[in-house]
Amino acid sequence: MRKTNISVEIELDENHVPEAMSWNAPDGGINNEATKAMLLSVWDDKAKEALRIDLWTKDMTQDDMKRFFHQIFISMSSSYQRATDEEDVAQKIAAFAEEFAYASKIKG
Repeated sequence: MRKTNISVEIELDENHVPEAMSWNAPDGGINNEATKAMLLSVWDDKAKEALRIDLWTKDMTQDDMKRFFHQIFISMSSSYQRATDEEDVAQKIAAFAEEFAYASKIKG
């Protein structure tokens, strides 16, 4: 069996707030790539619930955070479609993403 590793390095200020972050995914050609935000979700099979880590740096702008969430919603639609083959529900997620884009004013 082959193993691989994805890692995130976070630099914190004196109040434990992220100042800088970078990530590595050697199999994908990512090496110490800077990022300003990350949302990581994992499935706890025993508890049947999602666990998550949401981090962003102090200099992540609100406009960029809105765009980040919009793109996550779009990718969730695609992932949901591939995982469940429920196109109607995936379309509802995509429609929500579009509504979000207008409500958050990233689309006019």
